[in-house]
Amino acid sequence: MTAAYSTLVHLALRIPRAIYVAVVVSLVGVGTLSAQGPYPDDADATVGSTLFRNQCASCHAKSMKDNLTGPALGGVEERWSDYPRQDLYAWIRNSQGMISQGHPRAKALWAEWGPTVMTNFPALKDAEIESILLYINNTYTGVGGPGELVDDKKPAGVETEASSNVWLYVGLLAILIVLSFVLARVIANMRYMQAVSDGREYKRKTLVDTLTSPALIAFLVFAAIVLGGYTTVNKAITLGRQQGYQPTQPIKFSHSLHSGENKIACQYCHDGARRSKHSVIPAANTCMNCHKAIKKGPRWGTAELTKIYASIGYDPKADKYIDNYEEMPRAEIEQIYKQWIMDNYAVDNGGLVGVEGERVVQEQWDGIVAALTNEEHGDDQIPGPIEWQRIHNLADHAYFNHAQHVAVGKLECQTCHGPIQEMEEVYQYSPLSMGWCINCHRQTPVQFEENPYYKSYEQYHNELNAGTRQQVTVEEIGGIECQKCHY
Repeated sequence: MTAAYSTLVHLALRIPRAIYVAVVVSLVGVGTLSAQGPYPDDADATVGSTLFRNQCASCHAKSMKDNLTGPALGGVEERWSDYPRQDLYAWIRNSQGMISQGHPRAKALWAEWGPTVMTNFPALKDAEIESILLYINNTYTGVGGPGELVDDKKPAGVETEASSNVWLYVGLLAILIVLSFVLARVIANMRYMQAVSDGREYKRKTLVDTLTSPALIAFLVFAAIVLGGYTTVNKAITLGRQQGYQPTQPIKFSHSLHSGENKIACQYCHDGARRSKHSVIPAANTCMNCHKAIKKGPRWGTAELTKIYASIGYDPKADKYIDNYEEMPRAEIEQIYKQWIMDNYAVDNGGLVGVEGERVVQEQWDGIVAALTNEEHGDDQIPGPIEWQRIHNLADHAYFNHAQHVAVGKLECQTCHGPIQEMEEVYQYSPLSMGWCINCHRQTPVQFEENPYYKSYEQYHNELNAGTRQQVTVEEIGGIECQKCHY
């Protein structure tokens, strides 16, 4: 009898360890390798997912099916299948070097995507590249292991919600807690039975005794410290970052219409980007360069453009600026722009205005007043400035000069701002974090050719001409010195 009880107690004490191991393995997960593709045993899609997010996601779509700053990566291995695998490695590590060597595939990619320069990743190991390729394949095909399938309709560069393994983990954790209490009670009862069998006194612990035991309290305090520390550090790292931020603007200005369809250069409106620290928000007179002639928009008609006219006192019907506009009574201002809206509505609807026309006119006028009213203070600003909402905002201690990058570095606006020509409503595309900037400085080749700013770097010029140097990065000319940004 005693031996039987001892055996049962021994088994009961071993059961929790097995259950803990099983549940922990379920919670943590084990990276599985896809059987597809020529991937080595040390390729891991979970590792590839992390590397992709940190190294590639700022330029390549996470769906692997859409073009962004760089091409869609789905099927990349097939496109390089005519060349040795090492050629693909070399392209990822140093694309410009492959182009300068005349590699056919590299030249074809440059012809299609130049002058956008792919970031170099010279430190990536073969196994890490294979892990990224495995992750790309899994995401693109949707099979074969862990892959982040994302919503194609969500703007590129914006983080998507994690697909719902959270409740699975919560459920497993709840089961683990319940099992722990059940097993604790079973063990306590079996120890009691063993003590009775041996003729010893044994005081069974109550649930309150278990919950208030020093061991459990110490564990909970330790867990709270670890969780609190992790949360604090994680929140501190992301403090002030707003990737994906997309505020509603007072006027529905479409970059896809102006920059995409009509091919208006970014620097025509943001003319400060080539000559100053700031790219500047265009003044209303910049808008009027075009909209003195184009008075009705193809998407919103008079609704949005009249907001510009009302802010600066331009009468689109008379085609002139209004004298003494700032002293004009509100009723007269309202009449001018309501009449303009009504006339256009009548033209578009066969000369009929009626109740529906009056509703549209009043609705558009209310929109003008709302757009030109300071939301914070409620101040009426007719006439007054259009208060565009700032989207990109660096920390106060970080220095960034647009002219340094645009005029000197010859960077395209899309390098940092993403496919702006495709955005109906602008959002912050890049993380604008310190690490993101430093990685760019470490890997971006300096554009020496036809760039007089760098004539002083004669040594580098001579080395490039002699062929002893392939490129010069921003890091090599002081681009990661603290004072360059934290002045």
